[in-house]
Amino acid sequence: MIKIESLHKTYKKHVALQEINLRIDKGIFGLLGPNGAGKTTLMRILATLLKPTKGEVSVHGISLTKQPDEIRKMIGYLPQHFQIYPQLTAYDFLDYVGVMKGIKDQRERETRIKHLLAEVNLQDMAHQKIKTFSGGMKQRLGIVQALLGEPAVVIVDEPTAGLDPEERVRFPI
Repeated sequence: MIKIESLHKTYKKHVALQEINLRIDKGIFGLLGPNGAGKTTLMRILATLLKPTKGEVSVHGISLTKQPDEIRKMIGYLPQHFQIYPQLTAYDFLDYVGVMKGIKDQRERETRIKHLLAEVNLQDMAHQKIKTFSGGMKQRLGIVQALLGEPAVVIVDEPTAGLDPEERVRFPI
């Protein structure tokens, strides 16, 4: 569960979020609104990439501002514009991400990576350099890295952007 209380975010004189109060329970939750409404700012705060100007956020009772490292262990995040290391292979990139997410056992990382690559139809591309991937393939790789480590909360910002219609149907949201 995510609990947001009196959340504010300002950038100099621009108010991005003002008095957000929200409780998100288990399941899928979507943020809808026009460009500039603060959706991405809210997601970046939830992913601990931005600090709120004021207010409190907790995930499963853990304070985002007081224990951001604990929150990061529970969250998978796919931003709208996903940046990756083009010189790495997909497998090497995901192995690196797995280590960063605390999956210490090599066999466990390998099993999870292979399973998730198959889920997004990239199993045949595991040992290809990311710089050779199309935009849609990079987006699917981003989905895998967000799901790696079995996070309790997955935050996605425009997750199907760049996917072709066939792949959009495969994506569960």
